[in-house]
Amino acid sequence: SFLLLVFAGCVGTGSPEPLSLWNGVDLAGWHADVPAADNGKVVGPSFEVHDGVLRSNGNPPGHLITDAEFADYRLTVEWRWPGEPGNCGVLVHTSTPRRLYGMFPQSIEVQLHAGNAGDFWCIGEDISVPDMEKRRGPKANWGVDGDKARRIVNLTDGAEKPNGEWNQMVVECRGDEVIVQVNGQLVNHGTACTARRGRIALQAEGAVCEFRRLELQPLPKP
Repeated sequence: SFLLLVFAGCVGTGSPEPLSLWNGVDLAGWHADVPAADNGKVVGPSFEVHDGVLRSNGNPPGHLITDAEFADYRLTVEWRWPGEPGNCGVLVHTSTPRRLYGMFPQSIEVQLHAGNAGDFWCIGEDISVPDMEKRRGPKANWGVDGDKARRIVNLTDGAEKPNGEWNQMVVECRGDEVIVQVNGQLVNHGTACTARRGRIALQAEGAVCEFRRLELQPLPKP
């Protein structure tokens, strides 16, 4: 796409300007994939701009996906739970839609689930971390589909702020590495990721989650 070409042209030119993935006004540059809306069925919006923030309404379940693909970047996300905290996520290296359970696109999910921010979930892609058996379970159960052990727990659950306050997550995708910080604390670092590029997606997964910053900084290629 044009955006990808522009983005790729910025890489390696020194200090390229950050790219805001959300214009603060509408959902231009993104598209929603909500199975409940298939065949023209009219459903409420899973994602909308509300009071100056991008809101995932939680239901109907689905994903908001960038039109452009990206590689080698630092993504800064600011999010909060305006009401009852619950489940949501940021997906990097997103590709094939509905790869899992007819819902989740092929990707590495960086979890926003309250109390578990920074967990990795492998969705048709894989990634490795130190102490993998301790953090993912017995090796025989590992996998990227269905009932396999797809969750890799983070390094600490103590980084999130109290409910209602804004949190910041920084996801650095550099080559086959994915490094995650929450509110300045390192919470995950994976290597040998099976994907190095793709779209970026946000989830609607049952709880209202608000985003006010979605900023992408190009990085030099490793």
